[in-house]
Amino acid sequence: MRVIIVGAGEVGYQIAKFLVLEDVDVVVIDRDKEKLKRISAEMDVAVVEAEGGDPSALKEGGADEADILLAVTNSDEANMIACLLARVMFNIPRKIARIRTPDYFFNRGLLSEENLDINPAINPELEVARAITRLLEIPFATDVEDFEEGIIKIIGFKVGEKNRLAGETLKSLRESMNQNFIIGVIEREGKTIIPSGNDTIKENDIIYLPIKKWELSDTAKMLEVSTKPAKRIMLLGGGKIGYYIASTMEHMADIKIIEKDLDRCKYLSKYLGRSLVLQGDGADQKLLLEENIGDMDVFVAVSNNEELNIMASLLAKKLGVRKAIAIVSRTDYIPIAHSLGLEAVLSPRIITASTILRYVREGDILSLTTIAEGNAEVIEARVGKSSRLIGKPLKDTNLPAASLIGTIIRGEDVIIPTGTDVIRNDDKLIIFALRESIKEVEKIIK
Repeated sequence: MRVIIVGAGEVGYQIAKFLVLEDVDVVVIDRDKEKLKRISAEMDVAVVEAEGGDPSALKEGGADEADILLAVTNSDEANMIACLLARVMFNIPRKIARIRTPDYFFNRGLLSEENLDINPAINPELEVARAITRLLEIPFATDVEDFEEGIIKIIGFKVGEKNRLAGETLKSLRESMNQNFIIGVIEREGKTIIPSGNDTIKENDIIYLPIKKWELSDTAKMLEVSTKPAKRIMLLGGGKIGYYIASTMEHMADIKIIEKDLDRCKYLSKYLGRSLVLQGDGADQKLLLEENIGDMDVFVAVSNNEELNIMASLLAKKLGVRKAIAIVSRTDYIPIAHSLGLEAVLSPRIITASTILRYVREGDILSLTTIAEGNAEVIEARVGKSSRLIGKPLKDTNLPAASLIGTIIRGEDVIIPTGTDVIRNDDKLIIFALRESIKEVEKIIK
């Protein structure tokens, strides 16, 4: 498979890094020499220094033989032009583009097969807003990913100092519970682990586990947390992400938005029905106290300034807010923010890359997301007729060491498996896997 990536920024970099590990033939096109140098120094990929909308650059990148074009520059127009050229001049089968402008993104005629033939268009702000909305609905989680239209949820949870899980082995936990229970990934001090039954959970671990939607309350009880959704929410930042969150949540919760720009405040007041819009500085302690920050269930920092998002979230925590969520663009800020005590820190770039990757996978991949700061993936895939997994108990399947089957979906049945469960033809599996094992996992499934 050959994939051409137009745009060598953080999103393009993250996608290229994942694909190279799977021996995909990757070509990156960008006019920024320094960004290309970074990619060339770290990965075995071809690079072309040129505009992504230059036909000769696409030709040099092997567009005649490409299977997929990913247009992920910061310019919607450049991305659309690259996709148009890929369609008209090179007949590349699939075009995927990052489209941020709402007038473009929601214009299905423009993006349709008859015109630009972009399938799919990815809107980073909308994807981040959806990720945050899932967290607001399950406030105890650090991450929430939906599979099977929300029937199965992959929950990230940070183990606190006094939590009953700390000091327990996975085997002892499972034996003491009345429901099947699997931890698919443990994130610990910058390391990502696919655990075995003998591994011990430690304080400050972030654990990822699959939960059936109807067992959410039971799992929360086991984790000693509440499932009560957030009803009082304060947003720092009224840009696109803040607007999308407020428009989704304002009929279910009381929303306060702090935005510095007066014109943006006027826009929010005009187009939001119930949200309270405040002009001010979200890092102003006096303002936060005046607006009763200590009574808020969640503080969400989604401004365009990632340093402000971290500092304001820490201040909100100090002033008594129950939970703080912050977005950061630089992925190296994520572990720092976690170490400072923030429960949920999201990267729009990782979320965008994760969304795009599900369309690049080989085999019958139904859904995919990255977790643990991009170091692991959760893959939903259908078992192929020739898969060597069929007919064997899980304990005998010889999966790669850095992978684990977290859920079996069989018709209407959702199974959190044990080692004795047997995989059947046409089962769907939800698999946790570290980067180095993903290619092997895909081979075994097919």
